[in-house]
Amino acid sequence: MPIEPIDQLLLTLQTMWGAVAVFIPKFIVAVVIFLVGWIIAVALGKVVAQIVRALKVDQALSSVGAEQTLSRAGFRLDTGEFLGALVRWFFIIVFLIAAVDVFELVAISEFLRGVALYIPSIIVAAVILVAAALIAAALARLVQGSAQAAHLPSAAFLGGVTKWAVWVFGILAALDQLQIAPALVDTLFMGIIAMVAISGGIAFGLGGKDHANRFLERLRKDISE
Repeated sequence: MPIEPIDQLLLTLQTMWGAVAVFIPKFIVAVVIFLVGWIIAVALGKVVAQIVRALKVDQALSSVGAEQTLSRAGFRLDTGEFLGALVRWFFIIVFLIAAVDVFELVAISEFLRGVALYIPSIIVAAVILVAAALIAAALARLVQGSAQAAHLPSAAFLGGVTKWAVWVFGILAALDQLQIAPALVDTLFMGIIAMVAISGGIAFGLGGKDHANRFLERLRKDISE
């Protein structure tokens, strides 16, 4: 028996109401999860920012000239805010994934998981760059001071080479952590190692051959005696 128009309308409304009745609880649960996660993420971001500021990382970076470099590029030096923002967005995305999982949206969940898993790599890369800046400045001062104490004429040059060598290795390590063109980074790393080795060999061959000849001659006499 054919369905009457009124019965068809009632069946449609009943189907729609069933869908709405299933959607509304899921929507409420997802909103609650996301709001709670947002509050937790903001709180954790502020805690991380305060910890980094308490460690006085910005003062240490300012002492090695990082603030002037960032100012010329139009940025403000605030390591605590940067790392705090990364932590905040990491937990926001984590709770957003939990909220999306309520609706069983697999494709969106997988995309957000990929983004969330990438944020720790950014944090590690940032820490590597901060450590490289501090180590580069400390080693540059150490090498320059040692060269000056030894009365070498190129003390400033040796300090500059030391600083930029540490910076280059730090940048390569950060790029490797971020998985940005890993093949290119590996090639550059091997190229730098080869360049340093060849330069050292040439320098020794040109500047240290007299010392090597004297050492070999002395060794020959000792053996003969």
